[in-house]
Amino acid sequence: MKKISIHKGRGKRTEAFKSWLIMLPGLVLMTFFVWEPLLESVRMSLYKTENVELVEFIGLKNFISVIGKTNFTQALINTFSYTFWSLIIGFLLPIVLAMLIGETVRGKGFFRTAAYLPNMLPGLAVIILWSAFFSGGESGVLNILLSKIGIPKQTYLTEANLVIPIIITVATWKGAGATALIYMAAMASVNTELYEAAAIDGANVWQRVIHILLPSIKKLAGTLLILQIISVFQIMYEPMVLTKGGPDNASLSLMQLMWQYAFGGSMDYGKASAVAVIVTAILLVMTAIYSYFNRKESDWD
Repeated sequence: MKKISIHKGRGKRTEAFKSWLIMLPGLVLMTFFVWEPLLESVRMSLYKTENVELVEFIGLKNFISVIGKTNFTQALINTFSYTFWSLIIGFLLPIVLAMLIGETVRGKGFFRTAAYLPNMLPGLAVIILWSAFFSGGESGVLNILLSKIGIPKQTYLTEANLVIPIIITVATWKGAGATALIYMAAMASVNTELYEAAAIDGANVWQRVIHILLPSIKKLAGTLLILQIISVFQIMYEPMVLTKGGPDNASLSLMQLMWQYAFGGSMDYGKASAVAVIVTAILLVMTAIYSYFNRKESDWD
């Protein structure tokens, strides 16, 4: 019995060593490309800088200076507005798209490819394409289409109340197809006998969707929700290319503000790092809140 216990102990240690060995490359990459830059950003945010050189320790002065400016308040409000509109426009669309493609009898492969195609296009090319579509001039594609039904030309990207929904529409068009494929994979794993039993009991299509399909993808939807919020909260190049943060900072995001501090002329990496740290802190709080409620829900289940 003693020999068996010794062999079991050695076996567990060997398995643990193999597990750590397998994870080692990933841990090394995480250390150099995630944790080290993150900790360096926190350190840099506490210093006065000249380019990337640390000149003088100033504590929280960078944070106080950044937060005290009106463009930070505007960027913070805009970033939450981006998040809100992404949930209104972009969260349900991939689910609906996945259900429609899943119910397609013929040409399912074609529709999957068509849905994913925008995700394969270079991001900058997509933004330039949509900037031509929403252009306020006579050559703007949307203006040309609307002129056919007698609607005068509009300057969409200079309207403060329209720019954020338009930018989110562009981002949704690019990413919805890839998310829809993830939902389709989850929907394909649902036991078909459940649908058959529900149909025999007289349940219509909407009842089957509400009581069978949606509960089966609820956890996946929750995970993709928090990932979407994290992604949209870091939106930068869409407003930078489409509107340059305008009109009058109406589409300025926190990440674009960070870029302006770092590369927009002042080259103040200390303040840019302070903005980055603030964004990270907000996302950590959001993720912690989501994890708390998700754990509570799991306990209730």
